[in-house]
Amino acid sequence: MKELVLNILKDTRPEFDFNSNLNFIDEGYLDSFDLVTIVSDLESKFDIKINGSMIVPENFNSLDSIVNLVQNSKNAS
Repeated sequence: MKELVLNILKDTRPEFDFNSNLNFIDEGYLDSFDLVTIVSDLESKFDIKINGSMIVPENFNSLDSIVNLVQNSKNAS
């Protein structure tokens, strides 16, 4: 799952290295427009629905936090 999420991030912003431990939001890797794209791609790829209340910066700060978001969304289905 982690590799699939990483591929979505790379497709959205190929100029960045998402393998780093940087905070993707604070470091400017992702902006609000990117989040819309990423949420749509995650929902499509993993056949999930991400609750709007879960679309907050802390759920997109790192690769691990995004993977956790996907897992939590799968469990909520």
